Amino acid sequence: MRRISTIIACLIVFSLVLAACGGKNNNGNSSPSASSSAPAESNSAATPEPEERDITKVKATISIYYPTPDQVELRAQEDDKIKRYNEVFPNVEIVKSDWQYKPDEIGIKMGANEAPTLFNTYATEGKFLAEKGWAADITDLYNAYEKKDQMNPILQNQFVINGKVYGIARDGYVVATVVNKKMLNDKGVALPPLDWTWDDMYNTAKAAADPKKGVSGIAPMGKGNESGWNWTNFLFEAGGEIQKIEGGKVTAAFNSEAGLKAIEFYSKLKEANAIPQDWALGWGDAVGAFAQGRTAMVIAGPDGPLDQGLNQGGLKPEDIGVYPMPAATAGGKHTGILGGNFLVINPNATKDEQELAFRYATFDYFSDKGLASAEESIKARKAENKFLVPQIIYYYKDDSEYGQKVKAVYDKYDNVYQYDPKVIALLDGKPEAQYNTQDYYGAMTNVVQEVFSKKGVDLKAQLDAAAKIVQEKFYDSIKVE
Repeated sequence: MRRISTIIACLIVFSLVLAACGGKNNNGNSSPSASSSAPAESNSAATPEPEERDITKVKATISIYYPTPDQVELRAQEDDKIKRYNEVFPNVEIVKSDWQYKPDEIGIKMGANEAPTLFNTYATEGKFLAEKGWAADITDLYNAYEKKDQMNPILQNQFVINGKVYGIARDGYVVATVVNKKMLNDKGVALPPLDWTWDDMYNTAKAAADPKKGVSGIAPMGKGNESGWNWTNFLFEAGGEIQKIEGGKVTAAFNSEAGLKAIEFYSKLKEANAIPQDWALGWGDAVGAFAQGRTAMVIAGPDGPLDQGLNQGGLKPEDIGVYPMPAATAGGKHTGILGGNFLVINPNATKDEQELAFRYATFDYFSDKGLASAEESIKARKAENKFLVPQIIYYYKDDSEYGQKVKAVYDKYDNVYQYDPKVIALLDGKPEAQYNTQDYYGAMTNVVQEVFSKKGVDLKAQLDAAAKIVQEKFYDSIKVE
């Protein structure tokens, strides 16, 4: 799921709570304990009153997640946020880090003490980071946060592990299918119904494809972990699961009858020449192909394809349709992976640095300045004839007072993409697996590549082999408490 952040209120109350918690320590020495022989009056007089702690006066340096160079608008928003944050916390030096979270790099970063104080991650990583000790336990900070009850539980609960909080929700998505309606209309292909099925997707993709011109009907991702991620939506739609947790053990479950149906559907798309001839596409490749008119459909969190199609591909809102993922059969659920973007605090940071990082993460949350910043971004995009494409889910509840304020801002401008309420009503978000999800995605990517590159593949054997690898290499070592 990025564009709207907040200001924390009630700093004085929060500071008093922390001061009270820190009252047992005085300049690093324990406070004197009461002696059974000393008069009560004497002991009371000897104990100094704890000084009120003002976090805005603390001097510290924190490094924060900073958008990559290609995200010009987001960098401008972050620079403005840093400036305003320093007006409240003048003694905090902000170091910008454009490191993008990667599961195979986080251990190295932590070991070398190079991970930012505040870094971005995604929904699959909560349990992994918590168990590795690479995410700070921010339960006390979160519980003291005045706005915690207004946070969107659909997202925030994904980073509550065994009752403790390890991350701060930013935004989220439910995987959908984004359709180039203009391509279909130009070729005379009928638009499928919103309440569509796998058969509808297959027929549309086959009819829209033109292999001789290098145009595919659909571009399922075939490179990187995003390939396994794309396919998992079909596993879920068929009623399957990634893993089972029983008796303290984690067992691979994706090589099921549902998994076989899902991989058979992929094979069917390949045999129909509905996918790209060069199928080894990562997220950026597939979304880029959509924006460039080289594929009629792409599977992703919808904001990415929409943003590129509207702002880089020259498409108009009426040219693009956001569809839920298709149901396996008529009357089935339109299940798509529920994912999200989160901020995590480095456990190696000092308590002051952790608190300041938490306050930075939530600085614009639920604030009028956050709304103003969003509106300025919309205006700036309008001046450049660009659209703002919101995420489907944000850190706040849509029906909250703040959610309604955001909607009112969006409704003022014709360059803010508006999702069809009928589509939103059909979306069925399903969270990703709790354990080793990225490793599972990698294993399934190998299966997808076998299917896309060869004929006559034994699909069940491929699924069984992948499940065996994931089970022996990852799941067997897990003990669930």
